[in-house]
Amino acid sequence: MPAIQVTDLTKKYDELTAVDEISFHVEDREIFGILGPNGAGKTTTLEMIETLREPDSGQILVEGLDVRKDAKKIKEMIGVQLQTTVFFDNLTVHETIDLFGSFYSKQLTPDELLKRVGLEEKRDSKLNELSGGQHKRVSIALALVNDPRIVFLDEPTTGLDPQVRRNIWEIVEALRDAEKTVIITSHYIEEAEHLCDRVAIMDLGKIVTIGSPTELIDRYSPESNISFRLSREVSHDILARIPGVTDVHDTNGGYVLTTGTPQETLVGIFTAAYENDAVADEISMRRATLEDVFLKITGKRIRA
Repeated sequence: MPAIQVTDLTKKYDELTAVDEISFHVEDREIFGILGPNGAGKTTTLEMIETLREPDSGQILVEGLDVRKDAKKIKEMIGVQLQTTVFFDNLTVHETIDLFGSFYSKQLTPDELLKRVGLEEKRDSKLNELSGGQHKRVSIALALVNDPRIVFLDEPTTGLDPQVRRNIWEIVEALRDAEKTVIITSHYIEEAEHLCDRVAIMDLGKIVTIGSPTELIDRYSPESNISFRLSREVSHDILARIPGVTDVHDTNGGYVLTTGTPQETLVGIFTAAYENDAVADEISMRRATLEDVFLKITGKRIRA
């Protein structure tokens, strides 16, 4: 049985359809990502699964429980990190975690949670003394306070610098090691590519496609781009005849070849250079990323 099963889920606000008849499932103990730009419907989708927002239509099952009928039971088994968390600034970090833990019949100790998120040294600091990244780690600790089986992380690294973002990634990866099911929303493509077992790409309230990052790349953008320079000019017609090449274009005094068979094409580049009295150098190859996939299937890039 999937940890989460969503079927034909819809949510409207007046004339705006924020979530438009989406269906997907989340496997037990996987990290599942919902990737899309701001306004795609990611947060609304999570809030309906978390029992925080009433769906207009459709069905959501969490561990086999219906969110409409079993909201209280579901809240006991999930942990939620919201995009924005309002704290009591005059409480210490330890006091805040202890307070949130008192709301549950089962809770982990504040010291254990502080160790999990790397905030032991901030145990007795007040919330208003913390940095933005430390605030995020406190909010994740609060999401884990009841030792949930399923953890929801809504844009957990938005607005953080790259180093702090990497620290949050390590916390998420530790949740995988602890055999938790994790659902994470993000508009950072490299985050979804790095963390997620499967990704749903969402745009304008719809789920466009679902798969592992590798599956999505192979399905939508299997080609590689090889960039290089030649010591003398060679025509596009010659380069286009290199095995595997599907596209040729100039860039910064060099060439870029798009190919479905990069090894064959690399050999062909050296052969073409030799046959035309040229030397090939500054060769680099880039495989497609989830950003290429998103651009290909939606026609636009993700912007924060």
